[in-house]
Amino acid sequence: MFKFFARMLSVGSGGLRCRRTVSCHLRHEFTSLAVSILAVIFAQPVLGTVLHAESSARPNIVLILTDDHGYADLSCQNEVSDVRTPHVDSLAANGVRMTAGYVTAPQCSPSRAAVITGRYQQRFGLDEISRCPLPLEEVTLAERLKAAGYRTGMVGKWHLSPNAVSVRWAKKNLPNLRLNTNGRVNIPLGKTVEYFPHAQGFDEYYAGEVQQYFANFDPGKNELLSTGKWRSDRGYRIDLQTTAATNFIDRNADQPFFLYLCYFGPHVPLQATPEYLKRFPGEMKERRRYGLAMLSAIDDGVGQILSALRKHEIEENTLIVFTSDNGAPLKLNMEDDPIGRGGPIWDGSLNTPWIGEKGMLSEGGIRVPFILQWKNVLPADTVYEQPVSTLDIAATAIAAAGQAIDNSLDGVDLLPYLTGEKKTPPHQSLFWRFWNQSAVRSGKWKYLKAGQSEEYLFDLDSQEHERKNVLKEHPDVAADLATQLKKWSEELRPPGLPRHEVNDQESAWFKHYLQAD
Repeated sequence: MFKFFARMLSVGSGGLRCRRTVSCHLRHEFTSLAVSILAVIFAQPVLGTVLHAESSARPNIVLILTDDHGYADLSCQNEVSDVRTPHVDSLAANGVRMTAGYVTAPQCSPSRAAVITGRYQQRFGLDEISRCPLPLEEVTLAERLKAAGYRTGMVGKWHLSPNAVSVRWAKKNLPNLRLNTNGRVNIPLGKTVEYFPHAQGFDEYYAGEVQQYFANFDPGKNELLSTGKWRSDRGYRIDLQTTAATNFIDRNADQPFFLYLCYFGPHVPLQATPEYLKRFPGEMKERRRYGLAMLSAIDDGVGQILSALRKHEIEENTLIVFTSDNGAPLKLNMEDDPIGRGGPIWDGSLNTPWIGEKGMLSEGGIRVPFILQWKNVLPADTVYEQPVSTLDIAATAIAAAGQAIDNSLDGVDLLPYLTGEKKTPPHQSLFWRFWNQSAVRSGKWKYLKAGQSEEYLFDLDSQEHERKNVLKEHPDVAADLATQLKKWSEELRPPGLPRHEVNDQESAWFKHYLQAD
C-alpha cells in the first residue's frame, strides 16, 4: 500500500515513469484510515467510465487465469469438437469473446507479471522466468484496487517469487548461496515467501499449485487466519483451488472484491480424477484425454464461481475475465508420453489454428482464449476481432472501479471498445521480446525476428497467416515494423533487441514450424 502511495506522490510532468522504491516492511504499516484516505483521493471517476462504475455500484472483479491453455480449447472457439466447456462458453454467450487476444510472453512468469501490473514486464527486467522475482516496488492491480476500497484475494499458482533458476537474483541478494551441480539454486523458503501475494497487495491468499499452499484462510472451515501459514490439503488440485475461490466470494460478497484465480491446469504434470476422465471416452491420445479432463474440471470450477455469484445476487455487478497465461506446449509432434512425466512436454491442449507453441513468439505461443463478461454493461454474445492484450486487464479493471488510469500502464481500458463507444482499434501496435526472439503486430501485419538472421512478415488476416512469409513482397511494411520494434525496445530494461542467435530449442521450433534454413 505504501509503495502505491509513494508512486502517486512521485507523479510529475512525465507521469508515473519516475518512481521511488519503498522498503517492503513499510508497506504493511498503513492503517485502515490511510487506506480510506487513499480511496477518497484516488477514486475519482474516469470520463467515459462513470456510467459503469459509480461508487455505489463498483463492480466486483474476477480474473481467471488458466495455465498453458491453448487457443483451441474452449467449445465456443469452434476449433475442435472434443472439448466441453459449457460454463466458460456461457461467459462468451453473456459477454465478449476476443479472437485476437494476446499475452506478453510465451512463458508463465513474465506473462503473469504483465497481467498483474498492466505493464510490459521487460520494463522492470522480468523477460523470462529466470529473471524472477517480480520487484516489490512494482505496483500491482491488487494494490491499486485495495487503495480504492476493494477486498483482494489470490488463489492458485503465483509463480512470481524467486525460484531455482533465479541465479542472477540469488548472486545479488544471497551472495553466500552456492549453485547446485545443475547450475540452479535452492532459495530459502523464508526468502521466497517475502515475494508471495501478501507482499503484493492481496488481503487473502491461498497460493500453491498441487497440495501445498501458503494461505491465510482455511477453505474447509471458512476461517480467516491472522497470518499466512503453510498447509497441506488433500484433494484434486483444480477442485481445491475452486473451493478456495468460492470461499473467498462467500466471505466477501457484501463488499467490492477482486479475486485473482490462477488455476494450475492444464499445465503438466497432467492429473485428473476418474470423474473427469470418464467424460471423454473413446479412442484418443491419453495426454489429450487428460488435458480435456483438466479443462473440464476448470470449467466446472467456473460454474461453481458463477453459482456463488448468483447465490449472493452479485453476478450482474461482477466483471469476469477469463484467459490463459500462454499457448500450449506441444513438444513439436504432440507425442503421447507417459502421463506422469513433466518438463517441456505436451500438456494435451491445442493451439489450433495457429502455428507454434509455448516458448515461441508465433501465434501458437502468444494468442490465447480471452473472454469478458459484465452483464448489462458489455454486449452479450459478441465477437471482437481487433488485437487486444492481457496488459489491458489491469487498465480495464481500474477504469471499471472508477479509478484514473495513469500513464505507467501499457494497457488500455477495453470497455469503450467492446461496447462500441470507440470505433478505432485499442492498440496501434503490440510488442514482444523473449529469449532470442522479438515481434510486433500492427493491424493485420506481424513482423517476427528470430536471432540475428531470420526475419518474417505475416499477413494475419490471410488464410495462410504464419504459414507464408510475405516479407519479400512487402519490404517497406517490414522495415517500418522493425523500426517500431527497435524504438519500443529502447524503453526496456535492459534496452535493445536480442543480440544473439536462437538457442537450440528455438532453432528446433523455427525449423519445424516455419521451415527456417
